[in-house]
This record gives sequence, C-alpha cells and structure tokens, in this order.
Amino acid sequence: MSGRRNGTQPSAGPPGPDRDPAREILPPAGGLLTRRSAIRAGVAGLLGAPFATSLGAATRPLAPGLRWSGRNRGQPDDEIVLGVSAAFSGPSRGLGTELYRGAMSCFGQVNEQGGVNGRRIVLKLYDDGYQPDPCVENTLKLMLEDEVFLLFGYVGTPTVTRVLPLLKKFQDQQVYIFFPFTGAQPQREPPYGEFAFNLRASYGQETAGLVDNFVRIGRRRIAVFYQADAYGRSGWAGVRAALAQHGETIAGEATYRRGTQFTSVMRPQVEILQEASPDAVICVGAYAACAAFARDAMDLGLHVPIANLSFVGSENLLSLLMEASRDDPAYYTPWLVNSQVVPSYEDTSIRAVPEYRELMARYDPQVPQELVKESYDPFPNSFVSLEGYLDAQLLAEILRRIDGTPERGKLNDAVFSVRNYDLGIGERVSFGPDRRQGLQTVYYTVVEDGRFVTLNDWEAKFA
Repeated sequence: MSGRRNGTQPSAGPPGPDRDPAREILPPAGGLLTRRSAIRAGVAGLLGAPFATSLGAATRPLAPGLRWSGRNRGQPDDEIVLGVSAAFSGPSRGLGTELYRGAMSCFGQVNEQGGVNGRRIVLKLYDDGYQPDPCVENTLKLMLEDEVFLLFGYVGTPTVTRVLPLLKKFQDQQVYIFFPFTGAQPQREPPYGEFAFNLRASYGQETAGLVDNFVRIGRRRIAVFYQADAYGRSGWAGVRAALAQHGETIAGEATYRRGTQFTSVMRPQVEILQEASPDAVICVGAYAACAAFARDAMDLGLHVPIANLSFVGSENLLSLLMEASRDDPAYYTPWLVNSQVVPSYEDTSIRAVPEYRELMARYDPQVPQELVKESYDPFPNSFVSLEGYLDAQLLAEILRRIDGTPERGKLNDAVFSVRNYDLGIGERVSFGPDRRQGLQTVYYTVVEDGRFVTLNDWEAKFA
C-alpha cells in the first residue's frame, strides 16, 4: 500500500520538479524589472523610495552595501551591510531567531576587534514569517532600495526558491545569497546555483543518510510526513531517491500545510501512515508541526523511529514535546532521531564549540525589538545558532579576502580562494566554480536526559 494521501487537504498528486518561481513573481522577460512592472507583479508595495536611491549622503560614490556616516558628512561609516529576510514571527520564528543569534555572536566579536579590514559588519533585517511573498518583497527592498552588499541568513526552501529568480533577473548587479538555512537543490544547481553559496550539507545527503541507516538495521518500510511546499517536496524526493538505491519505495506519505501550529491535531496524518505499517517515518517540516505529529503518533500507538531533518529546529521541537508531557518529559521522545549538519554544541572537544558557547554567553544577541511580534525565549545554545555562528565565521573570512575596497564583483574570487579552510569542527571547507557547498557531513542525534546527544549505535537504539 502506497499510503499516498494528504492528511487534511485535497491531494495535489505526487510531487514533481519544482516549478520555476520566476514565472510566478517576475514580469515577462526583456530588460530589467521596472517600477511599473514590479507594481504589476505585486511586489513593490514596500518600496517607498526610487529603486536607485543611495545609502546616505556622500561626497563620492560608494559600492553597494558600503555605508557613509550621517554623523560626519563625507566620512565613511566603515560598514559592510548584509541583507537578511528571515522568520522572526509565526510558528517558525525560533529558526530565524536562533540563526540570527548565532551569527551575531560571531559578528559581535569581529566588530569588537575592529571589523573586517576596518569595516564593521551590519545586518539589515526584515521579517518574512517563513512566507514566500513577504520574502520576495523584502529581498527587492534589500537589493534595490537598501542596496545591501549581499544577502545572508535567509531561512527556508519556500522563501529562498522564490528569491533565486530575482538574483538571476538582476544578475548584472551581482547580488549573491550566502549560506541560506536550507538544504534544497535549486540553489545548488543550474539555473540558479551560480547566485548562491552554501555551507550546510544538502537535504539529499540528510535523507540518504537516514534511509541508509534505517535499511541497514532492517527498517526498510519508510514513510514520509512532509510540508506541502518546495521544502517538503525536496525532502520527499530525497527519501524516494535513497530508497530506490535499496530497491524500495516510499511506504506511505502524509502532508501538512506550512504554518501549522503545535496545537493542531495530526490524527488524520498519523492514521494514514499507520495504514501503511511503516518501520520508520522521516519528517520533512518545521518544529511546530513535526512536534505535533510526534505527539499524536505516540498517543495513537505509532511507535516507530520518527526522524527529522536538521531544518526542524531540534531544541524547539524538544521543548514543545517535553512541555506537552510534564508528568514524564521523556514520554514523547524515545523514538526521535534527528539529523544535523553541524556537530553537537555539547561536544567541547571540538575547537569551534567552546568558542561559540563563550561568544553566545558574552554577547547574548537579541532580535531587534521592532521585529518582535510574539514572545520567544531563546536557547543559550542550539544546533541552529551554532550553524549561524559558523556561517558568520566563514563569511567574515571571505570578506577579509577581498582585495582592496569591497565590491560585489570581487566576491567570487574571494570565495573560490577558500581551500581547506579550518572552521574548527573537524571538516575543512573548500569552494570552487563547480563546488558551491562547503560542508558534506551529516550527524545524527537522539534524546537523552532532556537533550539531543550524538547517536553512535543505530542497531542498539532502533533495531
């Protein structure tokens, strides 16, 4: 039984290749996007100033993203401005918040030590709530009005895949997106791969590792619970491809809508997958919905390993599940196994980890108050903030390698000069024209004593 049905919505059929988002958000080909055509496309509402506005008063031209001081006209403010659109509100706000906190813990130290070649790193932030349309609007504003130097710290596949066509459309401006928090394929392959640089391992690598380990211990019937969008389809495709290598197909599947809260009922999805009698379930989603699924799976007797990809936000997921069962905080967690794209922040034998922990404690970065729409209690440390820290560390190194005044046209050479760079996590980073992803390793974690720890023996845990 395939079990291919949606939980609470009409079936959209089997996922196919992602549509070209450019057809959805951009005007017909032919010349640059004009203000009038942007308005027709519904993405110019936030652009209150002309597209070609400069950043502050200056007595001579500056490269985009280099800001002049308003306090002392004519004197450079010594800033490199990075543009960020991420989820700071909504049920996935923990992802944008933690990624930002980790990055700012690194940039805080960089700026305290004098910046990059004398220039402070500044982030221009907008909230997209993990929704594509606001992300597109934010990105246009960052590129065309704010004129940031580059894009950084974006969160999510459905948002990033809608931004990539903009980078291609405005390729004459040489705007790149660095280290987005997504393992999807579109920013790793033509026609958009040349506009993005990735640090983390891909969803294909994460899903292949999970499938290989489950099959190795005899759990061959693998079902998928996934978000009904580009992110979910990317993970779904990865599971299908990995199972095909073992002569297997997806045992069952169920979906949910992006933005689903933890308070939502996942009984229909659980029952669909129960009919397929899976040996394991791989979840491709965000923490609120995946926690709700894990909760209802346990309550309804679907007691099989439930795996989550790194994007889920492990600490947020775990916090929701432990809070839901106060009498026994471990009740909902014995079957969880999460893949990660960075090592454990508990392992202080890894050089980068104590550095990251010390800087997080020293700076304790907080999202600017004007972006805070809902309460959120950040974690002292997390896999997401460690990833943000490593992203920032590598970007600062790339910016240091730019010869002379920072210019977008020099970014490719600076990135491609990174060869066997030591991030302090035991895996060295290299880039090149045909190598636009820095890290390849996937790690696996399970819950012990109320925290995610490294999984070393799959057979002992799940056979």
